[in-house]
Amino acid sequence: MTLRYDVYVAPSIPTAIPDLPPDLDRRWWSPISSTLIHGERDAVLVDPLMTIDQAVALAEWVSAFDKNLTTVYVTHGHGDHWFGLSTLLARFPQAKAVAVPAVVAQMTTQIAPDFLDSFWNSRFPGQIPTRLTVAEELTGGRFELEGEELAVVELGHTDTDDTTALHVPSLGLVVAGDAAYNDVHLYLAESPAEGRKAWLAALDTLEDLAPTAVVAGHKRADRTDAPRIIDETRRYILDFDLALARTSSTEELYRAMLDLHPDRVNQGAVWGSARSAKG
Repeated sequence: MTLRYDVYVAPSIPTAIPDLPPDLDRRWWSPISSTLIHGERDAVLVDPLMTIDQAVALAEWVSAFDKNLTTVYVTHGHGDHWFGLSTLLARFPQAKAVAVPAVVAQMTTQIAPDFLDSFWNSRFPGQIPTRLTVAEELTGGRFELEGEELAVVELGHTDTDDTTALHVPSLGLVVAGDAAYNDVHLYLAESPAEGRKAWLAALDTLEDLAPTAVVAGHKRADRTDAPRIIDETRRYILDFDLALARTSSTEELYRAMLDLHPDRVNQGAVWGSARSAKG
């Protein structure tokens, strides 16, 4: 039996972020994806989401496949993609959670008490698990699922530092983490000019794999995982660079990006990116 993949998308949820653009009364968090790669008996889950409720719902979804979950892989350090890990491992204790060493280091930084409270708990009060589990270090850059290779692609900076994707050659699949976005506004608050340049190079790396399917870390649930999202993500970054150069304020940049990309999900993310770029 050949491998297959399925994607679970946790919908947008409201945040307690107080910094609002003039046309919103609340900021929302982007939808987050988790990918199950599975064969006849076993399965691998990529990025186990964030909140308690999200992780419980994800565990129920995984259970419905009736497969032996062997591995949970974390693509990058942002907590919205892995804070649900302890909940998943409690449900599937036989599974092993892994990430490359640089991502493990970023995960550890995310749960430092000061940062956890000031960033994550302030945005999602009472929703983040109190027990957070960090992945084990994966060495060698690859592992297997029912004899098929799953290969880590180290990408460097995309929407944060030290990000990776997971490549499944037998499926033509790239699980891109936050290196690619699928009809969702990009989070660029951690990506100044050099970061955006590095992100463009990372997209070239993904494109060179010639995938037939690309799962974005943040995606519109009803949209397909078409490889074109690599170029769509590239276009967004280039548009941001141009808009940044021709605007003089946070609000002007915000409006310019919404004019260029009016239908993407979560316009509040644009405000955060514009705020970071303009101050």
